[in-house]
Amino acid sequence: EEVALAELLVKLHPWANMVRYARGGGEAMTVAARIARAHSGKDKIAFCGYHGWQDWYLAANLASDKNLDGHLLSGLEPRGVPRGLIGTVLPFHYNNISELEKIAANNKDIGAIIVETVRDHEPKDDFLKKVRRIADRINAVLIFDEVTVGWRLAVGGSHLKYGVNPDIAVFAKAMGNGFPIAAIIGKRSVMDDAQKTFISSTFWTERIGSVAALATIKKLRAKNVPAHLAKIGQRIGQGWEKLALRHGLKISVAGPFCLVAFAFDYGAESQAIRTLFTQEMLRRGYLASSSVYVSLAHTAKLVDDYLKAVDQVFGIIKKAIDENKVREYLEGPVAHAGFKRLT
Repeated sequence: EEVALAELLVKLHPWANMVRYARGGGEAMTVAARIARAHSGKDKIAFCGYHGWQDWYLAANLASDKNLDGHLLSGLEPRGVPRGLIGTVLPFHYNNISELEKIAANNKDIGAIIVETVRDHEPKDDFLKKVRRIADRINAVLIFDEVTVGWRLAVGGSHLKYGVNPDIAVFAKAMGNGFPIAAIIGKRSVMDDAQKTFISSTFWTERIGSVAALATIKKLRAKNVPAHLAKIGQRIGQGWEKLALRHGLKISVAGPFCLVAFAFDYGAESQAIRTLFTQEMLRRGYLASSSVYVSLAHTAKLVDDYLKAVDQVFGIIKKAIDENKVREYLEGPVAHAGFKRLT
């Protein structure tokens, strides 16, 4: 099954020649970073996006605890990360090519550029193509992190939609439909350098993940799942906007439709309002946050029923805001944002 899955992955991605496996997105991204450094012989990594919890990534916050702000999670503490890694990973923001240009100009030892291909916003002004050109110019390995968006926007990776090929792409999550499987695919000239370092795990050779991925990809192709996800996600996003307008709420909707999300625009009080939304949706039988990772199981009727509950809850939220009593409506504490903890 490993061989069959590898053959399918390189068929879907003609630019790639070789595949390695892992079981989770974070460890797969670490494998990709290790291969890239082994190939380039250079230590530093320029990145944008969220790429996991491992030392190589969290080291960005050794120089400033705000370096990872704006890359999905803010306020992450780098405790336990060796301070010798300070300055080895350098952040830039999505769609801001000038930031990457500046990093490249000021650092001659960039061995890899890692980009979450898309999350909240579409690439603008040929952003991904410009990143590709910079990687070629400075002889850095270009890695596309498709862990979250891969298979949802297109069968394979979202980079196939945008017409830009990396040197390595990383997949997990939806590829196995809930079963633990991750894949690192890439060009032979780069992937061969995995033989010059050490990358190994006993559990990477178990068969369940490979079988699950083969079955999932087969169904993704047969049912044209990305098209369904886009249609349903658009229905949800437009429903949020319509209901917010009806109730006079300030929200913003973002993300590709397959990962559609909204945010309340009330400054410091937004997280309390978001908590109230979850609380009141739970009362109506929905375990709901401010985002929906759309599934093939979601139907138009399910969405319409969900939006009826949202209509009621938005009305409650508007009343709480007008009365300046949002926190009084809460039956518990304000939820932690992202991965923040009490400690």
